[in-house]
Amino acid sequence: MEGVKLKLSVKLALGILAVYLAAAIYGEVQYHVAKAADVTASYNEVNLSARYMPPMSTVTLKDGRREVFILGTDNLGRSVAERLVQGTRIAFHVGVMTSLIAIPLGVLLGLLGGYFRGWVDSFVVWLSATVASMPGLLFILAISLVVGQGLLGIYLGIGLTTWVGVSRTIRAEVMKQSSRAYVQAARTLGYSHARIMFRHILPNVAHIILIQFSIRFPSAISTEVFISFLGIGVQGEPSWGVMIDNARRRLCQGVWWEMTFTTIAIFVLVLVFNHLADYLRDRLDPALRNEAK
Repeated sequence: MEGVKLKLSVKLALGILAVYLAAAIYGEVQYHVAKAADVTASYNEVNLSARYMPPMSTVTLKDGRREVFILGTDNLGRSVAERLVQGTRIAFHVGVMTSLIAIPLGVLLGLLGGYFRGWVDSFVVWLSATVASMPGLLFILAISLVVGQGLLGIYLGIGLTTWVGVSRTIRAEVMKQSSRAYVQAARTLGYSHARIMFRHILPNVAHIILIQFSIRFPSAISTEVFISFLGIGVQGEPSWGVMIDNARRRLCQGVWWEMTFTTIAIFVLVLVFNHLADYLRDRLDPALRNEAK
């Protein structure tokens, strides 16, 4: 019975994730269409006559068309639903791009330290400890000042400060794998270090990379939300952090919907990824599989 419930919950999580992904793809198309046409995107169009409209409000536009704002509007009459979709697009950008920076870097350093040991491992441990001791927010702020505010600063800032956990996990697993019989046999056959690391050891630690991605993705999104909330991150685009920053100023006026729906969107996405990370760890981690047996 527990297995059936687990499968159902995983299917539900994957279904919710598919909805988020579809929203991100739609938002990406909408963004690029508006950019190619050199027009203001509908999610950024100011309509002061439709300010502070609650959810499910119907507004008659100047051209006579009637528009329903399912999730209401903000202080400039912009659709909260459309801006949430764009926030999803930016969240997926941040999650994917920062992972493409942090995970390969962490995997490479972890492989080198765990395989070669000695001074190489000492250097990797020292570098990891140094980066981990740096305040991440200040590092991201410094990068933003160098490359300019926007998504590029967020990508580099988060990516270059979050590889440490990946590196430490990979390093520990590579140390265990290095003592296995198949690695000793490869060394006896005279295979190169690169071949042993990337063709023999790396496939056996691939499950850790997948688990680390599912953990890092929501963590990167949460960091971006916090950074954008502080005004350091995304500029001119409705990231979830920007929306929360805008919505908090309207709560005293009774405008609750923008804050509520943005918070729910963040909470559900992070919950789904955490659930999938636990599932992948239970299924792919050999130690946990052996305990279950």
